[in-house]
Amino acid sequence: MKALAPLLVASTALSAAAQGAGLQVDSPKACDACDEWNVPHEPFRVFGNTYYVGVAGLSAVLITSEEGLILLDGGLPQSAPRIDASIRKLGFRTEDIRLIVNSHAHFDHAGGIAALQRASGARVAASASGARAIEQGEAPADDPQFAFGLEANRFPAAKDVRVVRDGETLRIGPLAVTAHLTPGHTPGSTTWTWRSCEGPRCLDVVYADSLNAVSAPGFRFTGDAARPSLEAAFRHSIATVAALPCEILLAVHPGFAGLDEKLRRRQEAPAAAADPFVDPQACRAYAAAAAGRLDERVAEEKR
Repeated sequence: MKALAPLLVASTALSAAAQGAGLQVDSPKACDACDEWNVPHEPFRVFGNTYYVGVAGLSAVLITSEEGLILLDGGLPQSAPRIDASIRKLGFRTEDIRLIVNSHAHFDHAGGIAALQRASGARVAASASGARAIEQGEAPADDPQFAFGLEANRFPAAKDVRVVRDGETLRIGPLAVTAHLTPGHTPGSTTWTWRSCEGPRCLDVVYADSLNAVSAPGFRFTGDAARPSLEAAFRHSIATVAALPCEILLAVHPGFAGLDEKLRRRQEAPAAAADPFVDPQACRAYAAAAAGRLDERVAEEKR
């Protein structure tokens, strides 16, 4: 994943679909990858009551019940109407979202939360660092990407964000999602887990936050005179993800978990074939790849 160095644009254009659905859209954000990330993606059922409703390069995941919906992440500000449209295309209503949780408070994952909160009245929840950032609409000073600057890191602020603790479970009716703090990519990075069922078969689903050591120029994950090393905490986060009960892996950028390749294989496979999304080794592989990238970053910083 490349560093997020956005080029801001001012725009008040609203999509016709968003206006028709009553979604009040915030001004879009522009960055080197934003247009590519925000290409529409067909929504689909992952397993049981878990659905993918995000865009091509930024995940948003919906968990459903008759007593309300839970949404994980909101993409860019301009992703909100596309997430809203995907939810409705699947036959659900954005107005029925009762809880929105966040992986990490960067504009490409938290930028659409404010609009989706306004449309639904949902409560938003995040880690302590993430909650402060979402309410302020900007990355905190200890974020590895903070030095890109205030304008670069700013996104629409949401209100009344609940702070979740490590291991805390949030419930909406029969739904339960558990927060696992996995700091490193940001100070408040959070991985979320839950169980989804199809009939008697229930599987552990992991929505893994980024484990990539991406930063603005000059930041050192191994620390410097101004800040302590983050390496040990980052490695603990990687180990946390590797150890989670994990039969289906989803990631904040869908490509990190091979979502489109798995979807293609599912669509092309015979009906009796094993589901490519079900992989008990997926979290360990995801963590191992992250550990390798962190090793490379640490070695680079020590040269």
